[in-house]
Amino acid sequence: MAFKIKKFTLAASILSASLLLLTACSNESASGNKASSDSKSDKVVIDLFQGKVEIADQLKTLTDQYTKEHPNVTFNIETVGGGADGAAALKAKFASGKAPDIFGNGGYQEAQTWKNKLEDLSDQPWVKDAYEGSLDPMTIDGKVYGQPINLEGYGFTYNKDLFKKAGIKELPKTFSELEAAAKKLKAAGITPFSIGYGEWWVLGTHGLNIPFAYQKDPDAFIKGLNNGTANIEGNERFAQYLKLLDLTVKYGNKNPLTTDYNTQVTKFASGETAMIQQGNWIQPMIDKLNPNMNVGILPMPLSNNKAETDKLAIGVASNWVIYNKAPEADKKAAKDFLNWMVTSDEGKRALVEDFKYVPAFKTIEAKDIGPLGNELVKYLDEGNTLSWEWTKFPDGVIQKFGSNLQEYVGGQKSKKEVLKALDSSWNELKK
Repeated sequence: MAFKIKKFTLAASILSASLLLLTACSNESASGNKASSDSKSDKVVIDLFQGKVEIADQLKTLTDQYTKEHPNVTFNIETVGGGADGAAALKAKFASGKAPDIFGNGGYQEAQTWKNKLEDLSDQPWVKDAYEGSLDPMTIDGKVYGQPINLEGYGFTYNKDLFKKAGIKELPKTFSELEAAAKKLKAAGITPFSIGYGEWWVLGTHGLNIPFAYQKDPDAFIKGLNNGTANIEGNERFAQYLKLLDLTVKYGNKNPLTTDYNTQVTKFASGETAMIQQGNWIQPMIDKLNPNMNVGILPMPLSNNKAETDKLAIGVASNWVIYNKAPEADKKAAKDFLNWMVTSDEGKRALVEDFKYVPAFKTIEAKDIGPLGNELVKYLDEGNTLSWEWTKFPDGVIQKFGSNLQEYVGGQKSKKEVLKALDSSWNELKK
């Protein structure tokens, strides 16, 4: 699918994803939800649940601006990050009858899972402004059920100044070049990788997506896993990914399995490490911890074939959705807020300047999005992208993948054992 951002032609295989990975729940009812906001007055409180800790402050500022312009509307924002923690918390809110009015959804399989809880947004003004293909993850039977939040991409974000200090003149784009760069950094007294493998999603979602995206036909491979004609064990790309994982552990910080996301980012932003497996979503955190830090993004190479390795994994990060059984006043206000966010001057400014988002709408100019966002636009413009495949996986398998790989990093499983475990995890949860 093709995307265009102002002067840039973004030719990419953009697929939906989300750092908030949701699971389904049931047994909630409209009567179990919060009392109608307009039962006694025109005051409306929008309950908004989101999983991106990186933009918690920016989102609060943006909703405060909306409230200033719409005094009858206030927001109750709950931010729960950490993938599984956020999914469990959202599930619990629905189960307890406290479903939020607005929350996130990754699309594709996740959209199908949550379909009976999602408001049809097909008639919203912003639909016509979305880039071609960006609505696909949330489109079911011709109806649009979510607003794409932004485009995101990831690889190895790196510190340009530390690379220069270590004498790295050519950016590593292949596995051998990355290994050589890691050796140079270590020789210069610099820890090459900031690794936070205490977070299952760093491994099970973003990490393992790479060998899936490297398949000649990812959709055909996933279909093969589902019908039993393909396996992860014995597939060259997954063996290559384990070598890349080994490299990061060998040249990474100590105690990777007890290093969480915030610690991982802090180590990188403080200059303690030179590279981190994360994407442009950490730009606001970097700006807060180390303003004007000189950063860029490198690919996560599985081979020494530069034609296939010089690519970043890029996709629709997540989608805002509205609970279809929320009080009518809440749904109306929620729709107005989502429209305001991507059409008003203040909303559009905040998304690019404060959130540092690569916009998913052709009416929002991609400017002042920070160095990481700028690099994404460059890769998109050149068409050097890998797809996000994990939203097509069976429900719950990414968490199991993360656990499998944590056991490998911890030495509890051999290469052969972990590859078998990945197949077993898929087979256990496939429909």
